[in-house]
Amino acid sequence: METPKTILVADDHESSLSGLEGLLSAEGFNVVTARDGQVALAEFQRAQPDLVLSDVKMPVLNGIEVCRHIKNNPETRLVPVVLITGLTAMEDRVAGIDAGADDFLTKPVERLQLIARVRSLLRQKAYTDELERAESVLFALARSIEGKDPYTEGHCERLAEHSARLGEFLGLEAPQIIALRRAGLVHDIGKVAVPDAILLKPARLTAAERKIMQRHPVVGERICSPLKSFQLVLPVIRHHHEKMNGTGYPDKLKGEEIPLTARILQIVDVYDALTTSRPYKLALTVEEALAVMKKEVRKGWWDPHVFAEFERLIEKDVQKFISLVKAAAAGGN
Repeated sequence: METPKTILVADDHESSLSGLEGLLSAEGFNVVTARDGQVALAEFQRAQPDLVLSDVKMPVLNGIEVCRHIKNNPETRLVPVVLITGLTAMEDRVAGIDAGADDFLTKPVERLQLIARVRSLLRQKAYTDELERAESVLFALARSIEGKDPYTEGHCERLAEHSARLGEFLGLEAPQIIALRRAGLVHDIGKVAVPDAILLKPARLTAAERKIMQRHPVVGERICSPLKSFQLVLPVIRHHHEKMNGTGYPDKLKGEEIPLTARILQIVDVYDALTTSRPYKLALTVEEALAVMKKEVRKGWWDPHVFAEFERLIEKDVQKFISLVKAAAAGGN
């Protein structure tokens, strides 16, 4: 039997609160109540509801402030919030939209409209929860692959952070930055198909072993392709080993045929590899790594514009990058 969905109802008017609680309880929902915005946030934290139904006019914190708190938290921003407003409260609706509200109901709340809105938003949340579970499985798989090699510990998290930071620095739009953050975590997920004897080999790979290793971007793309939310991530996964002069893999793309997001991630990927200790090499300093990459740019491997912006970003955040390099080097010892 399915567990009843939990709805948090916040309203400082006892009659309205009781009425909403009664209507929702009669429909089989588990209802949690609060009489002001501050209590609503405390109950939200405790009960972790599937949906929030809040009056706009409340003491301490109003409904718009409650909504903003929920929507500004990455861990709770997908919980639907419905605000209850007066018939002519256009300013409240505009402020509610700005705060991230998912829907509005007008006082007095009509029963059929209330139940229809609630059920519709809960269906949407169920789809979102299913999507998040699928993403979590992919992220866990990616981390398990990374965990096989103690020398790459933290690599995916660093790539996610720095590629997203570089994307912001280059002025990319929010969906592309989100894609870079996700790609940083799962870009090597296709290595699940690479035997450990090859994946963890401390010596140079043979030609046959390299061919197997070079399949991992295509395998990774195939693993992630069923997720519609990963459509902007797929080109990064597939093309992060391409080179500007066409000597990369798997498709030997050249120049701007390589998606910009893939060019961004590969710069950060190379930098992180150079500044991390491995069994066959010591970690390079920031300056040494950049010097090596400059030579590779001249060879035609990496995008010169993206690399130049990456250098500027490092110069801007030099202390942060140096501390991360030190942490990466210490983790590999």
